[in-house]
Amino acid sequence: QVQLAESGGGLVQAGGSLRLSCAASGRTFSAYAMGWFRQAPGKEREFVSGISCCGIGTILYADSVKGRFTISRDNAKNTVYLQMNSLKPDDTAVYYCAKGRWGAPALRPSEHDAWGQGTQVTVSS
Repeated sequence: QVQLAESGGGLVQAGGSLRLSCAASGRTFSAYAMGWFRQAPGKEREFVSGISCCGIGTILYADSVKGRFTISRDNAKNTVYLQMNSLKPDDTAVYYCAKGRWGAPALRPSEHDAWGQGTQVTVSS
């Protein structure tokens, strides 16, 4: 069973940057896609970005973050990252990393079977 732990959240002014990290335990990390989701108060959890495993080379972004966020993974460190630039107040949310059920990234929370505890990102205007 993979366990995930996010870090790197915080308070930043609009236009600023943050880098989230998600450290995974377990030897199967490299065999599965990884995703980032976020949830703002009163809203449903939404897809942010996903990255495939195994050299498949597929990366997905939500339209709202395309061009500003970059996902990457380091299988040697069992870690997935989310570099967030040009942050906006609308990016304020709890950010979760999640392990996909398959090698290709997926958009729905139900297509992920392990979740971190979340890290708060707050962007002030």
